Amino acid sequence: MNRKIIFVAVVVAATAVVLFFAPRPSRLPREVSTLSESEFSLAKGETLFLQNCMVCHGKDANGAVKGPPLVHRIYEPNHHADAAFYLAVERGVRQHHWKFGDMKPMQFITRKDMSFIVVYVRSLQKKAGIF
Repeated sequence: MNRKIIFVAVVVAATAVVLFFAPRPSRLPREVSTLSESEFSLAKGETLFLQNCMVCHGKDANGAVKGPPLVHRIYEPNHHADAAFYLAVERGVRQHHWKFGDMKPMQFITRKDMSFIVVYVRSLQKKAGIF
């Protein structure tokens, strides 16, 4: 019986020590973002697009010397669904609509990053009246 009491006391004491020394959340206020969730998604998508896609598809996705415009009715959602963008990045694309040559896979772009890029490209298309 005494062993059980000692065991419980040790467990309670150990728990108290762990809780006492455990890191506490900061009491300082977090930085408040002025961007809404959708604005944040667009801003992040634009940044990722500029870093990874602009060289071939142009600053505003209107095309460049190396790649076709993504702001074009060929790439509207009923002809090229969002999945087509993911597959293009993951597997590459053989030349079929344009004469820019094949697109090589860009496997360093994550699916999560692609989701931001797709939202951004779709927003450019919508702004251009494509859908």
